[in-house]
Amino acid sequence: MEKVWLKHYPTGVPEVINPDEHDSLVDMIEGGLQRFAKQPAYESMGCQLSFADLDAKSRAFGAWLQNVAKLNKGDRVAIMLPNVLQYPVALLGILRSGMTAVNVNPLYTARELQHQLHDSGAKVIVILENFAHVLEEVIEHTDIEHTVVTGVGDLLSFPKSVVVNLALRHVRKQVPKYSLPNALRLKQVLRSGKFLPMTPLQVTHDDIAFLQYTGGTTGVAKGAMLTHRNMVANVLQSAAWLSTRSEIGGSVVIAALPLYHIFSLTANCLTFIKLGGMNVLIANPRDFPGFVKALSQHRFTCFSGVNTLFNALLHTPGFDKLDFSALKISLGGGMAVQKAVADHWKKVTGNVLTQAWGLTETSPAACINPFEIPEFNGSIGLPIPSTEVMACDEAGNDLGLNQAGEICVRGPQVMRGYWNRPDETEKVMLPGGWLRTGDIGYIDDKGFVFLQDRKKDMILVSGFNVYPNEVEDVVVTHPGVLEAAAVAQADEKSGEVVALFVVKKDPALTAEQVLDHCRKELTGYKVPRHVYFKTELPKTNVGKILRRALRDELAGKA
Repeated sequence: MEKVWLKHYPTGVPEVINPDEHDSLVDMIEGGLQRFAKQPAYESMGCQLSFADLDAKSRAFGAWLQNVAKLNKGDRVAIMLPNVLQYPVALLGILRSGMTAVNVNPLYTARELQHQLHDSGAKVIVILENFAHVLEEVIEHTDIEHTVVTGVGDLLSFPKSVVVNLALRHVRKQVPKYSLPNALRLKQVLRSGKFLPMTPLQVTHDDIAFLQYTGGTTGVAKGAMLTHRNMVANVLQSAAWLSTRSEIGGSVVIAALPLYHIFSLTANCLTFIKLGGMNVLIANPRDFPGFVKALSQHRFTCFSGVNTLFNALLHTPGFDKLDFSALKISLGGGMAVQKAVADHWKKVTGNVLTQAWGLTETSPAACINPFEIPEFNGSIGLPIPSTEVMACDEAGNDLGLNQAGEICVRGPQVMRGYWNRPDETEKVMLPGGWLRTGDIGYIDDKGFVFLQDRKKDMILVSGFNVYPNEVEDVVVTHPGVLEAAAVAQADEKSGEVVALFVVKKDPALTAEQVLDHCRKELTGYKVPRHVYFKTELPKTNVGKILRRALRDELAGKA
């Protein structure tokens, strides 16, 4: 396929990047820590951690892993932390000591936690005390040898550290009782590691930096093996794009999505070590009034998030009164950005909500829209440097331009495969290094990629394909609708019909009003047959709507 997109590349962005610019992700990280040593790297609850602080604390943790935990190169270390200052300290310590990081969702159930710890073979876990009771249930069924526990306030300055921990433990009662007799406190570990040597290990591009687990929406969660080369490449790709709008060493970045999620991990945590920005950590982004209050304290320049997050903020009192004069980048990923939300965001902030796209398996960025585009265009953008994209048929053949098929990606950021699952790897990898993404879409004449939906979410009505994203985009333009999700519902005549779940903005909204709105904008077979009202939609930890849970709910009603 002719790379027509190369003719339309954003100004200042190279067509290719060179992963060999850094020997490893560790080399890239340590370069950033030294270059921006005097600048703030993270802020949480009004307390800052400079790059020099991050350097010293992560080195201490790495030294403890090598000397006390006695880990060897490549051993897996799990991190079960939300957006607190301890997260980047633990993560960089793991990588700098030559180990492999295993990010764990703090909201996991005991069953999910046991699976991931057992599957990864992690020997050490760093966990927030709020979730330690879950670990207690399963730790004897894992390979964990050392448990490091921390409280939310542990790395905050005194006296805030004491006040925050006491409030969470005794006032809000958010730390359930647990018993992990051999557990150590992170502050104790850092004090010990401070006086221990950290031996630089020979980490190469081929070594695994992360076992990054997928959400498991199609079965048991799988660990994507992301190598140092994968991550260096994606940081360089992302930095090349972002640096056209982001000031080197001076950005203030809002980190609302959890850093353990692949989107925020690369776009916030790692890329802004390379670029030298300060991440403002939002520990609880679901507290939208508190979120807006935190935003009011900063002249932020970059903001990444998902559609549901942007939509919720836009409907939070006081958000429209914030100072957006410094905002240069609003980046939406993780799920489709809806035009109604993008238009509302630009009206309020004056900044275009730029859509990006990728997967855990691509580290994650694969396509981003140019920042020069003045309006939201519905596309997921252009392939980023050194990345190729094609739409293919079931056999993996390139369909060419303007033909819908499964989007496939090839580039240095594509994972090595799934941890201990060669059968699952074979299902998604095509000859020549192409990755099947499971997304259906097409590439237009200018090289812009447009997604229609997830392959598994497509609804088949009497032989016609209906894409939930299209239905949802129409529904949310109704002034009485806050959120919507479309899924397939079994039907005797049509095989499947569209079922719509709606969260009301207007309490008086009726199903017939929703359907009348849809009939004006959608052809007959795309119009929902059933409308269900809910107070909220089920979502993942990053706010992505779980259509699978809604399908399961319908199956339970049948």
